[in-house]
This record gives sequence, structure tokens and C-alpha cells, in this order.
Amino acid sequence: MDSAAEILVIILAVVLSVFLIVGIILIIYLIRLSAEIRRIAQSAAHAVGSVEHAVTGISKLTSPIFIAELVGRYIKKFAKTSRKGK
Repeated sequence: MDSAAEILVIILAVVLSVFLIVGIILIIYLIRLSAEIRRIAQSAAHAVGSVEHAVTGISKLTSPIFIAELVGRYIKKFAKTSRKGK
């Protein structure tokens, strides 16, 4: 081999080794990132479950209150109209 070919082989080997090292580092960061995303997704799912449970409880509580308020408004409205008629 002449010296130009040897230099090209050395440069190619160095570039490929650098790309290999960068690739390994990138894979390690991607694995860490996917683990972090998994933890965040589990936390979000837990939060959504908690909110859903709270909303279900509140809806059970507010529905009788809402109906009572509607009935109260109609009674007041009816009482006002019956007083005006007298």
C-alpha cells in the first residue's frame, strides 16, 4: 500500500470509531430518556385516575344540590308571580 491509501484508511478508521462512540452515547441517552418518559407517563396516568375519581365523587354530590337549587328557583319564581296576581 502506498502512503496515501494508508492515510485514508487511518482517517476512515478514526471517523468510524468517533461515530461508533457518538452512537453508543446517543443510545445511552435515548434509553435514559425513554425511562424518564415512562415514569412521567405513569405519574400522569396516576394523576388522571385521581382526578377522575374526584370528579366522580363531586358529580355525585353536586347533582342533588343542582336539582335542589333548580327547584328552589322555580318555587321563588312561582311565589313572586302569585304575589303579583293578588
